[in-house]
Amino acid sequence: MRNRKSSNGQLKILLFVGAILLALGLAVFGLSKVKVDEFHKASVIFIVDSSASNAKELPQQTATLKQLCSMLDPEDHIKILRVSEKSYIIYEGSPQSTSEIRKALKEFTKIDGDEFGTAYGLAIQKAFNHSITLHKNGYIPAIVVMGDLENEGKYENQIHWDTFPSEVQKVQKETGDKLAMMFLYASPAKLDYVKEKLGPVLGEDKLIIGNKTGAARVLSKFLGAIGR
Repeated sequence: MRNRKSSNGQLKILLFVGAILLALGLAVFGLSKVKVDEFHKASVIFIVDSSASNAKELPQQTATLKQLCSMLDPEDHIKILRVSEKSYIIYEGSPQSTSEIRKALKEFTKIDGDEFGTAYGLAIQKAFNHSITLHKNGYIPAIVVMGDLENEGKYENQIHWDTFPSEVQKVQKETGDKLAMMFLYASPAKLDYVKEKLGPVLGEDKLIIGNKTGAARVLSKFLGAIGR
């Protein structure tokens, strides 16, 4: 009787150990089949409208910019281009340098009474050049335009919508179709026009638009466009 009980006990132990080994084996096999997404650092070029016509919306726009920066990775690289009659970089570096970004926005987005117009075309051309260079250095390129998209000032510095789609297409070719663009805070009519012009070039996944009531909502879609 004792031998039979002993044999049953040993059998139970063997079955228990076997079950554990089987579970471990299945777990290891399952993990080996899991595909780990490779992280790709991104470059995000922000274009911030600092002209008088956009002044009322600027505080909300800069708040959205800082919110998006907080959602990016420390390894990502950003540049912030101020645009009014002229366009130039006011910050470049990590999106996580919160204090420095805040100070740059506060100091360099003030209205300049000597400037007239908004050189969106000039700013976007600069953003294109930065994006191509950063792509060559291993970054996924993206451009975020924040402002009313009004064509004001010198004609040569404006967006020329008849040729703009082909210019975007050239950048797409240079970057292996990786470029994403997001336009925020323009009027719904302006954003619809952007969609009409650039939708056939960038597609639904790489072109994101959002007016002032929906800007925060589309940030997660933007993260998807850069592979997050």
